[in-house]
Amino acid sequence: MSSRTKIVVLHMKEIIYTAIFAALGILLIVLLVIMFRPGGRDSTSGEKQQYHPGIYTSALTLNNTNLEVEVAVDESRINSIRFSNLDETVTTMFPLIQPAIEDIADQIYESQSLEEISLSEDTPYTSQIILDAIRDAVRKAAVE
Repeated sequence: MSSRTKIVVLHMKEIIYTAIFAALGILLIVLLVIMFRPGGRDSTSGEKQQYHPGIYTSALTLNNTNLEVEVAVDESRINSIRFSNLDETVTTMFPLIQPAIEDIADQIYESQSLEEISLSEDTPYTSQIILDAIRDAVRKAAVE
């Protein structure tokens, strides 16, 4: 029996380069799997998306005066409600319009719902018009 001994010489530099490239390849594959797996972009809070984030407006008319209600939302919350073009003449003609929208906005911020909003006894009709304009703006923002 003849046995031939083979001696393999490996340079340490080649081994180090091979190990580094293998580690980088494995890291790249793991990152690609994490990024492109189904359901990988779910929100961390567990809440489902109710709105398209942004600022939405709705117009309303009071005594031939056009006003815009501006509603700012993120994915799951209503963040702010305000008039975008309320000037001094409108507040002079309708002094209770600003308190009415602030009262409605506070109720919406607390409940994050447009249901069961109590309208002001001082201005029930104006409050109802404002609430309808807010509903219209939120409807524009809603995810279908």
